[in-house]
Amino acid sequence: MSRAEDFPASSAAGARTPAALDARLVECRACPRLVAWREETARTKRAAFRDWTYWGRPVPGFGPPDAALVIVGLAPAAHGANRTGRMFTGDQAGELLFSTLYGLGLTSRPTATHRGDGLELYGVRVTAPVHCAPPDNRPTTGERDTCRPWLTGELRLLAPTVRAVVVLGGFGWQAAFPALRQAGWEPPRPRPAFGHGVRAKLRPGEGDSRAPLSVFGSYHVSRRNVSTRRLTPAMLHEVLLEAALTAGLPARPDGPLPGPAGPPYSP
Repeated sequence: MSRAEDFPASSAAGARTPAALDARLVECRACPRLVAWREETARTKRAAFRDWTYWGRPVPGFGPPDAALVIVGLAPAAHGANRTGRMFTGDQAGELLFSTLYGLGLTSRPTATHRGDGLELYGVRVTAPVHCAPPDNRPTTGERDTCRPWLTGELRLLAPTVRAVVVLGGFGWQAAFPALRQAGWEPPRPRPAFGHGVRAKLRPGEGDSRAPLSVFGSYHVSRRNVSTRRLTPAMLHEVLLEAALTAGLPARPDGPLPGPAGPPYSP
């Protein structure tokens, strides 16, 4: 009988489509600390969302199964994706990300509020290295590694079409390269240090006919980064535009930029 911590590796390996992978992922209970936190948050709620029925489970990736561009974040927000059940949906980080993608012509609408809001992504899929909301938005490295088979499996299933990956933040950068290697690409050695605008080229493994993959680094779209101007809408637009064009998507270079997201950050 398999243990809960073995579930991601054994279950992700058997999925044959992204939809099948997602259906298995939402049943995962491999990380006790994350399970306890996501479910406690779903029970207690935030006052502003007291009428919501929180999702309170692992949050799967979102986007078409033949995406050419993958965006890798950090983890679901406790009162964002952990509430709505969809990546980057219901929080300020998602407001900036999806409004920027909309300006590039890669989404059907500029806002993401709930799973039934009609939002579609065009050639883009968003995911994360950790699929459960962590306390203080800080998963441990052990939780990252336990969750890695889900990201590896997702990238493996997207391999026929994906041409570019944008990684948001240093935590995601550290998580993405081992997953990409396990999914069949060869990262450069040494691994490039994370930074905004950093770009790496990954070749397929020996004997593999898939296309090379371009990986781009960007500061995370967190409220703190945006409010302190470490990441501006223009900076995010530039990275996403370059990645989308590299992926072969018909992005609009002259689309509108989103405005500032949220009030000033207070530590």
